[in-house]
Amino acid sequence: MKILITGSNGMLAKQVIKDLERGYSEIGPLPKEMLHPQILTCDVDTLDITDNDACRAYFISNMPDICINCAAYTNVDGCETNQLDAFKVNAMGARNLARACELVGAKIVHVSTDYVFSGEGDTPFCEYDAVAPQSVYGKTKLAGETFVEQFCSKYFIVRTAWLYGYEGNNFVKTMVRLGKENGAVKVVNDQKGNPTNAADLSHHILTIAPTCEYGVYHCTGNGECTWYEFAKEIMSLAGVDATVSPCTTAEFPRPAKRPAYSCLENMMLKATVGDSMRHWKDALKAYFENQN
Repeated sequence: MKILITGSNGMLAKQVIKDLERGYSEIGPLPKEMLHPQILTCDVDTLDITDNDACRAYFISNMPDICINCAAYTNVDGCETNQLDAFKVNAMGARNLARACELVGAKIVHVSTDYVFSGEGDTPFCEYDAVAPQSVYGKTKLAGETFVEQFCSKYFIVRTAWLYGYEGNNFVKTMVRLGKENGAVKVVNDQKGNPTNAADLSHHILTIAPTCEYGVYHCTGNGECTWYEFAKEIMSLAGVDATVSPCTTAEFPRPAKRPAYSCLENMMLKATVGDSMRHWKDALKAYFENQN
């Protein structure tokens, strides 16, 4: 098995690579098909996914069996002012990879986001619910999903949310740092979602990839909370003596609209390979226990 991971310098990609190299994830063994693979990695310095000819040439030369696309323009506010760059990476990059996969008969696992939904309501969004992105980030990621569906016959689109991990910067690390530095943080309490440990997401990506259960998946931590509740749990588990105060989104205006409610239901996982995503509190506890 030859597996290509794009965006290899990112948080999720590094977790996927780690799990492939050791043959198991934090939450369990990998499918036998994913053991001892040949791992190919690339980031923008080695493959510009916005260049269609470059993608085509790379795939013909390397002939991967599976492409796990972790590359994305994830600066949500930056997308509002750099719309063309966001579209090139999130939409055209996904298209180019999907076309290249189809050319060589490879599967694609494309990582997407809860931002493709409206962010309104109070019931978790299922894979079949109507999409209605409210930000450039969400719109470009949805365009990428559409291209993947159009150009590759063997696709898995995996939507996740509120992702954190051992590598790189994320909300968990930011809260711990600010709590230690300032002794107090103020966090929005009117946005609700599903915190997701990258270790859980990696496990499920590598579980569905060798199958033929193609389609759109939601893959987030089970249970839901607000950013304020998430921050409170982070401080408690990290042992940081800091005051966490709730506030409203209106108190901290941002260029891009944030979804008020973007909880996802992992229905496709439950219907296929099974939903082993941990409750967000359990996954967060394990995160602090397993840090090097």
